[in-house]
Amino acid sequence: MTGFGRATSAEHNYSITVEIKTVNNRFLDVNLRLSNELQPLEAMLKRIAGNRLSRGRVDVNVQYERNDEVSYELNRPMIEGFLTAMRAMKDEFDLAGDPDINVIARLPNVIVPSRSEAVPEFNAAIESTFSAALDDLDKMRGKEGSLLAEELIARLNIIESRLSPIQEESAKVADEFLERLTKRINDMLAKSESQINVDQGRLTQEVAYLADRADISEEITRLRTHIEHFRSIMNEEKDVGKRLDFLTQELNREANTITSKTNNMVVKENALAIKSEIEKIREQVQNVE
Repeated sequence: MTGFGRATSAEHNYSITVEIKTVNNRFLDVNLRLSNELQPLEAMLKRIAGNRLSRGRVDVNVQYERNDEVSYELNRPMIEGFLTAMRAMKDEFDLAGDPDINVIARLPNVIVPSRSEAVPEFNAAIESTFSAALDDLDKMRGKEGSLLAEELIARLNIIESRLSPIQEESAKVADEFLERLTKRINDMLAKSESQINVDQGRLTQEVAYLADRADISEEITRLRTHIEHFRSIMNEEKDVGKRLDFLTQELNREANTITSKTNNMVVKENALAIKSEIEKIREQVQNVE
């Protein structure tokens, strides 16, 4: 689910700001923007995010300011390389002059803050601020999740309402096959001059066979079971998204089977409407954790 979380903390010698943005994704993808000093904390922060989140692209931005005195050091390899190149250029092209200190000072990263080990208190502050930002993110995602749950329930209710006419029509399948076969046989006999007696017993057997192949009662029962299971999972807290994703596939499978088993227009129209609702559910379930 999409969301945004932010948290800050401050002590006498530093201040920390953590911002977390999430967008929809089937899998968990955590991206951290950390300075070189905070790189050792990357594994710890990803572990915390993995314990709290299960899906979505997560972009984390950690910013901090140190209020204590900052010392700088020279990037000596860069300066040496630059001066060597300048001397080579001077000799090769017979140029006059010497490199100016102002030119060297403007080189990128030629003067950098001294690297110092982060104190345990600072690392702990980063961790707690990150957790607080996740808490803020959860509040926003919780509101979105409530609205999403309402939409999913509404679509499940629509599917259930479509099952009732399908079940009513499914009881007429045998009669429809008998009427269709009888009409076809009568049409064939009307075009033939010979007198043929129809074996009513054999006709009944064929109707029963075709009706059995077109029976959709099991599919209807499984659809209702999947819907109830779907609702029960929505009330749980862990691994909800993946299980709902699987159930959505099963709902779609049963709807496809119903559509393919019968030519009854009432059944087909309602089954296609159910498939449309299932597709909308599938799109939304991708956002559920």
